[in-house]
Amino acid sequence: MKNLDEHKSIKQEVGKRLKDSRKSAGYTQAQVAAMMLMTQQQYSRFENGVFELNYDQIVFLCKLYDVTSDFLLGLSEI
Repeated sequence: MKNLDEHKSIKQEVGKRLKDSRKSAGYTQAQVAAMMLMTQQQYSRFENGVFELNYDQIVFLCKLYDVTSDFLLGLSEI
């Protein structure tokens, strides 16, 4: 059961980093969602750790927020 709990905490950490990065970049959830061709509600599920990002979404958001994938995924602090 530890693996399931660990997976959940990773999703929550990624969501927190997404939210912090979005705010630092000066975007609203609605603005980012529009760029990703989805609704604000769908995007908010990434920040809340409900949905997982796919590779294309990770690359897009890293470029948009000017962060590394390692940072976004919680593998580094920069």
